[in-house]
Amino acid sequence: MLRLQRELKRQCVCASNAVAQMARRPEFVCGAIAVICTLLTLRFALSRAKDVVKMPPPPVRFFSPNSPVIDLYMGQLDQVERYCHISEVSVVLFYAPWCGESISVKGEIDQVARKLRKQVLFLAVNCWWHQGKCRKQMNLFYYPVIHLYQRRFGPIEYKGPLTAAYIHNFIRRVMSPLQYIATHSILLDFLSHYEPGVLGYFEFNASPQPPGYLTLYISALHALKRDHHGTIRFGVITSKQVAKEISVTKPGTIYMHRHFNSSLVFPHEVLNFTAVTVYSWAFENRETFMHWLRPHGSKSLLLNNELKKGPALLLFFPFSPLAEKQPLMEEITEVVLKYHNCNNSKSVQHILQYMEQTEQADREDQSSDSSPHAVEPFFQTLKSCCNTVVLPQWHSITQTHNICELCINQTVGIRPSVVHIPECNFMEMEAALDSFYLREQMFFHLQSSTVECSNFLSYYSPFNYYTACCRTFSNSFKSELFSNAEHKSGVISHSSLPHIEDRAPILDHSQIRITGLSCNTNKTLNFYMLDSNLHWRFATRLGANESAQVQEFATIVDLWHEVHYVLDQKQLLDKSSIENIIKNYSRTYSPLNRHLIAGSKSQTQEEYLIAEVTTQTFDRIVLDTEKNVLLLYYTQWCGFCTVLNHVFIQVARLFHVNDGIIIARKDWSVKYPEDLPLTVPNLVRFILLHSSQLVRDPFRACNPDCIQKAAGLQKDRIIQLESEIERLRAEMQALHQAEKQLASQLSVTRQEEHQLKLHNYALQEQNEELKHHNEKLQELYNQRNAELAETAEKLGEIVTVSEKLLNENILLKTYMASIEELEENTYPSSTPLPIEDSGLTSTCSENDAEPFSNSDTSAL
Repeated sequence: MLRLQRELKRQCVCASNAVAQMARRPEFVCGAIAVICTLLTLRFALSRAKDVVKMPPPPVRFFSPNSPVIDLYMGQLDQVERYCHISEVSVVLFYAPWCGESISVKGEIDQVARKLRKQVLFLAVNCWWHQGKCRKQMNLFYYPVIHLYQRRFGPIEYKGPLTAAYIHNFIRRVMSPLQYIATHSILLDFLSHYEPGVLGYFEFNASPQPPGYLTLYISALHALKRDHHGTIRFGVITSKQVAKEISVTKPGTIYMHRHFNSSLVFPHEVLNFTAVTVYSWAFENRETFMHWLRPHGSKSLLLNNELKKGPALLLFFPFSPLAEKQPLMEEITEVVLKYHNCNNSKSVQHILQYMEQTEQADREDQSSDSSPHAVEPFFQTLKSCCNTVVLPQWHSITQTHNICELCINQTVGIRPSVVHIPECNFMEMEAALDSFYLREQMFFHLQSSTVECSNFLSYYSPFNYYTACCRTFSNSFKSELFSNAEHKSGVISHSSLPHIEDRAPILDHSQIRITGLSCNTNKTLNFYMLDSNLHWRFATRLGANESAQVQEFATIVDLWHEVHYVLDQKQLLDKSSIENIIKNYSRTYSPLNRHLIAGSKSQTQEEYLIAEVTTQTFDRIVLDTEKNVLLLYYTQWCGFCTVLNHVFIQVARLFHVNDGIIIARKDWSVKYPEDLPLTVPNLVRFILLHSSQLVRDPFRACNPDCIQKAAGLQKDRIIQLESEIERLRAEMQALHQAEKQLASQLSVTRQEEHQLKLHNYALQEQNEELKHHNEKLQELYNQRNAELAETAEKLGEIVTVSEKLLNENILLKTYMASIEELEENTYPSSTPLPIEDSGLTSTCSENDAEPFSNSDTSAL
């Protein structure tokens, strides 16, 4: 406040001085006034000026007027809640008109809205318009954002793929979060699914909504809200007979099915039965053995984090979320269930049997649909594969052998006619031989000329059975038979007719079974699935053919062992091919070939001064035992590698004539020291030091031009080193002088520091004195302030008394003036007024009235 008063006083003084000067020079007054007015106007205008920004154009409709989507393109967020009360299920799209993903998802949302317009309300809100309430109230960091509302529950944000099929499937799951399990077959379908399932048993006889049903319903919505992939499925059972299939008898029971671990029942006595608690319990105890990977397209560590967990089998195939049947998905589930079934769980075996029966029934339906007028008998058989087996001699005296023809027969009626059945499956023949040799005593006979045939079922499939037709022969007839057969076909030999004791190498392959394989190997696989319709670019980077007509691909990636295997794309991706690649990978010495990404370098580039090494030429160039190879690993984005190109080129020219050394960029190897500068002399010395005797002599390694160039380089290097030594000496002298100067400056600094300490101590003492003096002044100030307050109070009283006296004086003067006027009117001026008549005891003269003058009263 005091500063403001001083500034005002200073400005007033300056103004008065300026006025005084202008008064002396009146010719400058008009010009000065004009300048001052101009400056004041300009200052006022600048103080109120703002940046002029062009207003954006008003928003327009984002969706077509014919679209079933209600477009709130002005950002009317307050109308969203009003619209959501109209429909039980509402979908709200928050978009930005300039966003590319918002523009692309517009057509997908419109397509879904046209299919579900009678069941779901679709809204679209422009959250980019700066005057709209959506932009002001919602802080969105990305676009588009899709929210779903189920009655009063929500919002449920959808974060899945922005395609019509996936959005439609998610909306259907929000519309029906609980699957109704009415029959035993539906229950088996629910339990055979690869995703974990939670079932609730309720009786709807007592009330429309039995206790606990609404809690399970909301829990299913919470599951969709937390996990948009919907990895946990929820179902409800109302039949007592169906509930008994899972050993549930008490209504209100919440049951969680698990394939390999024990299934669980929600503990009502331990946990509170709320929607969030039920979902959290299911989420913590869920069992997942197959995972969907859906990278969102931007930078992400999703794939990297999953591959770090261990060897992974990545399966790419087209996936339709809205399809009722997923045959390939069911086959993959069947393979994975077998792979993890280490304890031969009866429940898993029951589910696998049901899946096989369902698969066979589907094939029957397809076969009957394809040829309805030609229905084949159910037990009609097809002879697909046969093998001749020679049993050992029953007794050394008999000199006879039993020769049998073993055939694999399969029922035709259960397979579609369009499916190609291979002529002979090695694995099935191995299983048939195992079953046959276990029953070989049934086929021992003495000399007989008749052929006896018998059938027996397979141990592995109820739809396959074997036929063995046997006959006895003498040794001479057997030798003639085999010689004639070999002469005619050249196929049959003694090695092709093995006995069980002679098939040890074959049994090693047949012993690898898919059932429980995850517990019998140290190379357990994690299974991941990716939709090739969305993520085929990942498959092409992993080795898939970009121009493949069918986008199906399987690969095994093991980051820890740095191996990468690819399933041949000529093979059909089905249960058999997936099982084969798993078995081959699980073997101790895997027969799979590592997949290497080959470069695009041509063969002629190997003849250049520096050879480019790729995965195809690495073994032939780098691992050549007759040559020494200097290899540089580089990348195209490495700037330091580009700087070293001239060094590598010079060294390559020096050793270009020598056939024993190859300079290349990419048994026994030595790494170049990291602390050694990468120069031509150092690199040449490194080569000569660690190479073989072929190039240990530098004169043998180089031609005369090479030697001359090397000598010139060494001479230049010597001169350079000498100049560097001289420069280092001069720097050392300069450093010594600087050291002396620093020592002297350090002593001066120490003295100054001591003086500063003394001065600081003196200042501290003065500060203490000043503090003490300040306290005294503060006390004096308080005392004077109190005295001034008292004086001000007294002055206030005096002012009050003065005002009263002034008022009385004025009244007295008025009274006296009135008396004088009265006297003048009553008595003439010549006649004096008698004192006795006036009633006054004394007369007042002008001198006597002076004490009551205005000057005296003002003085008061």
